[in-house]
Amino acid sequence: MLVATQLQRVFILKDKGQEIELADPNIKWSPQSVLNFYANTYPILTTAKISAPKINEDTVQYRFESVMGTKG
Repeated sequence: MLVATQLQRVFILKDKGQEIELADPNIKWSPQSVLNFYANTYPILTTAKISAPKINEDTVQYRFESVMGTKG
């Protein structure tokens, strides 16, 4: 018998060389809504983009990647 389970979402922010793992504030929110939610706490997220989700162990990981300081 197959059992379907929903994977936990994890959002990762790289700030000052450290990876910060952010919890999912609401499973019903889109990744963009989560980005906007955390932008109040981490201002660098106001110019960030969201990478494609990757499955790692039993989580779906989204990376918030800042575009500050990059050319092109």
